[in-house]
Amino acid sequence: MSPTTGTRRVTASDIARSLGISRATVGFVLNDTPGQTISEATRTRVLDEARRLGYRPHTAARALASGRTRIVLLVLPDWPLDFNLRRNIEEASLALDEAGYALITYTPHPTGQSRPLWETLQPDIVMSMTAFAPDMAESILASGVTRLIPDPRVPATGEYREDGPVLQVQHLFDLGHRAIAFAGSADPRVADLVASRRLRATEAANALGLTLLPSREIELSDSSALNAINEWRGSGLTGIVAYNDDIAATLVGAALRNGISVPDDLSVIGHDDTPLASMFQPRLSTIRMNSIGLGRYLAQLALSSVEEREAPGAGPELQLVLIPRESTR
Repeated sequence: MSPTTGTRRVTASDIARSLGISRATVGFVLNDTPGQTISEATRTRVLDEARRLGYRPHTAARALASGRTRIVLLVLPDWPLDFNLRRNIEEASLALDEAGYALITYTPHPTGQSRPLWETLQPDIVMSMTAFAPDMAESILASGVTRLIPDPRVPATGEYREDGPVLQVQHLFDLGHRAIAFAGSADPRVADLVASRRLRATEAANALGLTLLPSREIELSDSSALNAINEWRGSGLTGIVAYNDDIAATLVGAALRNGISVPDDLSVIGHDDTPLASMFQPRLSTIRMNSIGLGRYLAQLALSSVEEREAPGAGPELQLVLIPRESTR
């Protein structure tokens, strides 16, 4: 059955007329209005008839009545949509769906020619993976959205620090490596993330008494990786901390194809524990992130703000774990 009568959407009045009961009673049932003394038999009749006629709730009208659209807008930086980011988004979307909310992602572009989605959708909340730029936050608030995460109007209580690079450096140090380098990504879209991980790796090395880590930005090509490896090995380097598993695999592949044994001559550790890490040969040592737990944590942050309840604590689902495999020794 089509959700229209002729060319018209099926309404609560159509259901009431079909059953011979009041429009108010139908409305109370369809909206699950609290405090009404409607028998279970009548409730069942209304819901069954709504299904038979193909009734669908009018989302815009319901949002107007409740003051909510039940939409969570997630603003994404212009990052590559890698494995862990996809998993985070998918899990957050599932958790929000279970609570009756829709997650919509949006990546603003420098040209800025399209109308921002926070103006078009009027979401209940706008979230971001990074701090909002001042002009973006101003635009969101001007559109009528009052909930933002992170909220630029609230002073930050602490700075997020990447712990993965600390585990990477410690792993190589524990294996006896004392000449270690950091391999970043040459992709300009992740320059800030690379810089954050490089800084943490350098801090971890300094804490262990190692000298400043030499660093190179690697393109996903044999020549870029091999040039860096040859330069580093010339200064006695034996271990590499890679920005992610893609960079680690590029380095390991270039080394092996040029007669450099991994891990006998060179140990390489990646980050993120993507499927590539366990399928590559030799399998890559890496850092595992609980992307499912992180996705659900993001969803709970949004729900706690929209439904005005206590924010979730950062629990063990946000912890990182070292996964040692054959690419380090």
